[in-house]
Amino acid sequence: MNSYRLYRLISKNADLKAERHPMLDKNRFMKFLMVFMWLYYAAILLFMGVVMAMGMRHSYNGVAAFHVFDGGMLWVLVIDFWLRFTLQETPAQNAQPYALLPIRRSFLMNVYLTRSGLALGNLYWGFLLVPFALIAIAVPLGWGATIGWLLGWWLLLVMNGYAYLFCRALVLKHLAWLLLPAAIHGALVAIMLVPDKNPIDMPQTLFMYGFLKWELWPFLLVGTLIALLYLANYKLQMGMVYDEVGKKEEKEIKHATQLNFLNRYGRLGEYFKLEIKQRLRNKTVRMSFFVGLGLMIMFSLIMYFSDVYDGSFMRSFICLYNYIILGMMTLITIMCYEGNYIDGLMSRRESILQLLKAKYYFNVLLLLIPPIILLPLMIIGKMSVWMNVGYFFFTAGVLYPLFFQMAVYNNNTLPMNTKITSKQGTTAQQIISIVILFLPIGLEKAATALLGDPWGYVFLAVLGIAGIATHQYWLRNVYQRFMARRYQNMEGFRASRQN
Repeated sequence: MNSYRLYRLISKNADLKAERHPMLDKNRFMKFLMVFMWLYYAAILLFMGVVMAMGMRHSYNGVAAFHVFDGGMLWVLVIDFWLRFTLQETPAQNAQPYALLPIRRSFLMNVYLTRSGLALGNLYWGFLLVPFALIAIAVPLGWGATIGWLLGWWLLLVMNGYAYLFCRALVLKHLAWLLLPAAIHGALVAIMLVPDKNPIDMPQTLFMYGFLKWELWPFLLVGTLIALLYLANYKLQMGMVYDEVGKKEEKEIKHATQLNFLNRYGRLGEYFKLEIKQRLRNKTVRMSFFVGLGLMIMFSLIMYFSDVYDGSFMRSFICLYNYIILGMMTLITIMCYEGNYIDGLMSRRESILQLLKAKYYFNVLLLLIPPIILLPLMIIGKMSVWMNVGYFFFTAGVLYPLFFQMAVYNNNTLPMNTKITSKQGTTAQQIISIVILFLPIGLEKAATALLGDPWGYVFLAVLGIAGIATHQYWLRNVYQRFMARRYQNMEGFRASRQN
């Protein structure tokens, strides 16, 4: 098979990846939701492109609208970079299934790096850029300038995509590498916001004007950066696939944490130890914990230093998000990590019940972290103390019981140490996540509108306290329903377990 036919075959397999997934039947709702959200945000970008082109035309003392827009070039690239973390996989993730086949490693990596650069996702910002260019550039300057400007933006987004792939690969090796893009982007944002006049506004404008005028130097500069980032990704990710397939890990001799103070609680204490050690020892669970913690701190800092999230809805959303994110990272897939050793858990009577209790107590203790992070916002008055009290108890007594219902239905084993491979969530997991994110806010707004502030938050707290007081009953109900489905679930755990 020649290189072209092999490229076509790999591309076809990549395009059919979602349709071949064994969870297809369970993900139809999620696919519909993803298409709807794709169209929804495309419509928003299209609207913004038209409004910005018309609004900027006469708002800045005669400065051309495209010059004003180009002065914010870095904002678009920073937002695009961080959005890719939720949407884009690395070439190593895609190439890993082919690692043991008789295909040249260099060819395989080049295929996926090329596909990453030519991905349609790099054109998504076109919903904003194209209408903006048609109004702000095509009318006064013609089609040549419009095409040059759009081509320049596409090259910048391709470059941004390769920069993301490089950073994402480093983050998969160690979470601390997340500080690299955070520091770079933080410095750029500080340069643009802290001085009274943005010192890099004019350089950005002149740079983008070079694309518009079809000058050679901006195309050469961006092309060189794309080539360097392509080479860096090639070198970095070539070994990652084989390290993952071979389960190559760096072993260090560490002192085992005994946590002997939990021995007094018997089997419940042992499962509590298990929860702690999962987050200390297992890469996937540990990364999820630190990602959740990082998101909490990031949103809180943005709210503290700016007024972007000062609206009523965003205050409620950030407060709720801080309280649920650590639990959501693991409880939405509750029992999926335990699927790796489910046979041992099922060998003892009511061991699952003790495990569920330990999970609940541990995650309730984690709810002590958000008030500490949000304390500065409460001190300066941007966050209500009563809102924190309401969401604290509501999360522990109402939202966590909803998460624990997934223990009955989850039957897919998730790897605890694999950093590259990943599995899709089920429709039920996605629906519960959406409900948890938005239903409490609607209930809070309705309660505060009817009862006033702070009694609306007191109402949330009372509901939560009722759930906490009855946790023994609903946990046993979850346990009994799990045991009724135990053979079906165990079959699923075994079938999806990685050998």
